[in-house]
Amino acid sequence: MEKKISDEDLIKELKIRFDQNKKALTELQDKSKELRKVNEKLKESESLKSHFLSNVTNEIVNPFASILGLSQSIMALNIDEYEKIKPLAQLIHAEAFNLDFQLKNIFAAAKIEAGLAQPELTNVNIQSLIESIIESYKYKSQQKELKIKFHYQANKKENNSKEFPTDSEKLKLIMSNLLNNSIKYSNAAQKIEIVSSVSKEDELIITVKDYGVGIKKEDQEKLFDRFVKGESTIHSLNEGYGLGLSVTKSYVDSLEGKITVESEQNKGAVFTIYLPRPKDTSYLEGFSDDGNEIFFQDTDEEF
Repeated sequence: MEKKISDEDLIKELKIRFDQNKKALTELQDKSKELRKVNEKLKESESLKSHFLSNVTNEIVNPFASILGLSQSIMALNIDEYEKIKPLAQLIHAEAFNLDFQLKNIFAAAKIEAGLAQPELTNVNIQSLIESIIESYKYKSQQKELKIKFHYQANKKENNSKEFPTDSEKLKLIMSNLLNNSIKYSNAAQKIEIVSSVSKEDELIITVKDYGVGIKKEDQEKLFDRFVKGESTIHSLNEGYGLGLSVTKSYVDSLEGKITVESEQNKGAVFTIYLPRPKDTSYLEGFSDDGNEIFFQDTDEEF
């Protein structure tokens, strides 16, 4: 004989089922909200990537077009117009330099995405490396009448050694990106200051300071995002798509360091990188001297 269910038990069971359904419905609604958010982020990401690729294409195509056009201008010159060749050749070099710089960042970003950005450590002459980077940007800085001041403080802890174990190629691209940004966002006839030293904690510290357009506080948080560019980056007098700073951040991270930025709009920006001495230096791959050997302890250079 079947047990008769009382009205009280039935109501209790229905309440349990109702609560379970309500909970399931709430969870379903929460999941639905999450899915909508993810979908919006995916749409935003795709839009940003599309915009990013468009900018990357322009950064490659525009210099190529300029180089081709300038080359044609040289070929069209008469033999007695040789004095016009030098300024055209300088422009070709500038466009080729920009193209090379952009391609290095694009290839670096591809390696980072593929997980192929492991450090290759060597003993690096930091002073020579930075001076060689500054020298390579001499023409670009002269176009805006900028003065670049470099102060190098020798490592007293290591008998005034100018060497520091790090990845030479990564540090070169890091410095190129920071200096390129400072030049790009400086106003005419301003100065850029670079200071390099090794701290008591055995960290390589390099600071790049400019007095240009600066960066809004709200833009500083997304400054190193590969697919986002802040307002100062799309300033009407400037160009760029932010890839360089994202590569810089990834490279600094790969060297177990950190990068900071201090800036106010219209008051310039200060970028500082901190690179710790590698704990294991037994696998150093040799010595990298990226520039002319200069026999000074502390130096101030102006370019």
